[in-house]
Amino acid sequence: MEFVTLLCRKELSCYSSVTMFDILVYLYETYYRPDACPEPAALARKLSAVGFDDVEISEALDWLNGLTEMAGTTNPALESSGTRFYIAQEVDTLGTAAVGFIQFLELAGLLTASQREIVIERALALDEAPVTLGKLKIIVLMLLWSQGKEPDALMFDDLFGSDEEDAAPRLLH
Repeated sequence: MEFVTLLCRKELSCYSSVTMFDILVYLYETYYRPDACPEPAALARKLSAVGFDDVEISEALDWLNGLTEMAGTTNPALESSGTRFYIAQEVDTLGTAAVGFIQFLELAGLLTASQREIVIERALALDEAPVTLGKLKIIVLMLLWSQGKEPDALMFDDLFGSDEEDAAPRLLH
């Protein structure tokens, strides 16, 4: 898991302070499954003892709570094989790189339509636009973690391989 930290630090290097995403990565590395996490109050104390800021802890726990709520709902209509069209607000907030990466994961069979919608909702819950590819990858990782799923080798490579925003787009063969 040290590999995840190293790559995530590279992705988030433009931030000088500890971010909510640092906390999310810490939780992924520290707790194998979400049910291994202590209750929110105890978890907040543990995160504070490790050195995370209380405001960032609160944001991370709120964000995770939203993820848990979304992951706990099922909508059979979302399991269609149709094409997902993004409204202008979604594209503006997510950015074209994030939309393209989400489509890539879905077309490669690595995300279901339901998981895609959760990723989009959690990315839209952030207060920034466009969402960086590094943060989107952590959102995908946290979704899988919250569902007790371990990313397979292909997905892990896509999540934490080189993703220079100027690099050539990924192609499905």
